[in-house]
Amino acid sequence: MASLRAAQKQMTRQLLLDRGLELFEAKGYAATTVDDIAAAAGTTRATFYLHFPSKAELMRSLVETTNDLLTRPDVPPLPDVVRSGDREQIRTWLGRKFDQWSVIRPYVVAAHQAAASEPDIQASLDQWFESAIGDIVDGLNSADRFDPASRRIRGALAFGQLEFYSRRWFQFGWIDDRDLSLTVMTDSWCSLLTE
Repeated sequence: MASLRAAQKQMTRQLLLDRGLELFEAKGYAATTVDDIAAAAGTTRATFYLHFPSKAELMRSLVETTNDLLTRPDVPPLPDVVRSGDREQIRTWLGRKFDQWSVIRPYVVAAHQAAASEPDIQASLDQWFESAIGDIVDGLNSADRFDPASRRIRGALAFGQLEFYSRRWFQFGWIDDRDLSLTVMTDSWCSLLTE
């Protein structure tokens, strides 16, 4: 009986996350209320608060989901790709990120909207970005490539390009050819991280 309750609790939590994400995408983070999310999930405000202390906590869980969606398929992981210095591995890794944009778009757009009014969400995004930059630095450190003082700068520039381009894609889609974009970004990453 306890396992049935645990399963129901998990299903309700996931339903709240799913409906919250849908509403954030449709209405925007600021315009979506806890009552909206609870109603869309077919439950009550009290049930929402049994699972999440606030709308921001629900958003933080969505940010964690995004990180998992982005990093789970990374084989080899980013530090290993950077350490290898292999152009094809870098291109493959970047191409996989490009392919993930359609999946993560609602999560990331909502997270950036939430960050405008929720300092904790901004801190989560900052931590997420720093983690990605740290992965690049770890790869450069393992390869002992470039002056150690420049490694973080190189990582921030490389990741910054990917982040900026993804945000443009979230807003406008492919304005430029995807394959050409991938080639140019691969060239840039190789210049920053391998040469």
